[in-house]
Amino acid sequence: MTTARRFRSRTLLATGSALAVALGLAGAGTATAARTADATSTTVSPAGHFFAATLNGTATFTAGSLVVTCSVSSSAPDGSSNHNQVPAAPGNVNPAGPVVSDLNAPTYSNCDVNLPGIKVAIQTSGTWNVSMQNGSPIAATLTIPTGGFVLKSTGLATCTVTAAPTGSASFGTVFTNGDSSGPSKLTVTDAEVPVKVEGGIGCPTAARTSTFNTVYDITDTTDPSSQITVGS
Repeated sequence: MTTARRFRSRTLLATGSALAVALGLAGAGTATAARTADATSTTVSPAGHFFAATLNGTATFTAGSLVVTCSVSSSAPDGSSNHNQVPAAPGNVNPAGPVVSDLNAPTYSNCDVNLPGIKVAIQTSGTWNVSMQNGSPIAATLTIPTGGFVLKSTGLATCTVTAAPTGSASFGTVFTNGDSSGPSKLTVTDAEVPVKVEGGIGCPTAARTSTFNTVYDITDTTDPSSQITVGS
């Protein structure tokens, strides 16, 4: 191949690569725009009502070989902030996207671990939030603030597991509207959250994520006869 032909070939390859990258970026932008444009209207009701989230069953956290199961957990209004509140109208309606509510950090107690000779305690902090997007199913995204969940074990293994160690972390859940048979529910299934594990022998220090499974009942504390619901 002559020098001129090699030059033209390299130029065509470079041009083709650049075009592919450009098309890829354009496609990504178009896809993002399309997803934004396709987002459906969301209305969370009743506007301005406060709500509580109460554990239904158990909450399970798995990090490496460590499996922790808690039987008591809740997040409730504190009476002094707008946490755990459906936004007042018109903020409870988004014509093209989700509706967001801040949450008080949920508490966890009565926690057991799968390894003998170990006790665990969970400390939570900061402002959490939930983003509700109408659809089928209804998508709810939970966000944990930086370091907002810390699990500590004592006994034969002294470990510290910190969720969202370097920045806030979000994970998807499913919201189900309540009816005459029961309250609305928030279901977390195999959600992965980044973690940092510190400690000595027996601690899963190689774990980089924790898997979270649980179900919460969502109840209206402003009017217990009402349901917190998500629609269009």
